[in-house]
Amino acid sequence: MPSSVPDFAQRVDPADLPEWLDEPRSYDELHAYMLSLEQVNTLTLSARPTLHWLESFAQRGSQPLRIVDVGCGGGDMLRRIERWARRRGIAVKLTGIDLNPVTIQIARDWAPKGSRIEWITGDAFAYTEAIDIVLSALLTHHLPEAEVIGLLTWMERTALRGWYINDLVREPTPYKLFSLAAKTLRWHKMVQHDGPVSFRRAFREDEWLRMLTAANIDVSQITMRRWTPGRLCVGRVK
Repeated sequence: MPSSVPDFAQRVDPADLPEWLDEPRSYDELHAYMLSLEQVNTLTLSARPTLHWLESFAQRGSQPLRIVDVGCGGGDMLRRIERWARRRGIAVKLTGIDLNPVTIQIARDWAPKGSRIEWITGDAFAYTEAIDIVLSALLTHHLPEAEVIGLLTWMERTALRGWYINDLVREPTPYKLFSLAAKTLRWHKMVQHDGPVSFRRAFREDEWLRMLTAANIDVSQITMRRWTPGRLCVGRVK
C-alpha cells in the first residue's frame, strides 16, 4: 500500500494505475474479496446516496419500476434496493448486468430466498428491454474518460425516467482514511490495494461537467452532490 499521499490534482488513467480486480480472478478469490467489500460498503453507507435519489420514484403502483444496474458486481446495491422497495410496497423489476461471469455467479449465489433480481452476464449496451432507471455504482473509476462519455450517452438515451452514478471523489482525505481503515480492520488484500487506487482514478466535478458536455447532456438538468465519506454522485431525472 502507498506510504505517502500522492498528487490528486490530476486523475490517473486506469491503464496507468491498474487495480487487482481488473485482472482475471477465480471464484474463490472474488468471493473473499466481495465479502470484504460488502463490509466496506456497509461501513461507508455506500447505498445511501442511491436510495436517497430513488425516493423521488417511490410511488406505489401496479407497473413495476424497471431498474438496471450496470457493472453490478456481486449485486450488493440491487439487494439493498430490493429490500428498500419491499419495505415501501413499491413494485420493481431489478436487473444486474456485468461483463464478468464470475461476479454474476457470486451475485446469484448470494441472492436471498425469494429474491426476483435477474442477473445477466454481458454488455449492458446490448440489453434491449425497456428501462426506466439506469444505475451504476463504483464503476466509472474503472473506465477511461472516453468510455465514461460513451456510458453517459447510452444512459441518457436509454433510461426513460432517469439515471444515477454513485462513485468516489478524488480527494486526499478519504484516500488516507480508507487506507488506514483497510489496514486496521484487515480487509482483504485486494481491497487494501484497490481502494486507494480507486480514489486516485476517480473524478471531480469539473471533469464530470466536461464529460457530460461531451455526451451532449444539458448540465442544467443534472444534479451533482458529494456524500460523506468520499462520494461524488451524478444524476438526472427526466
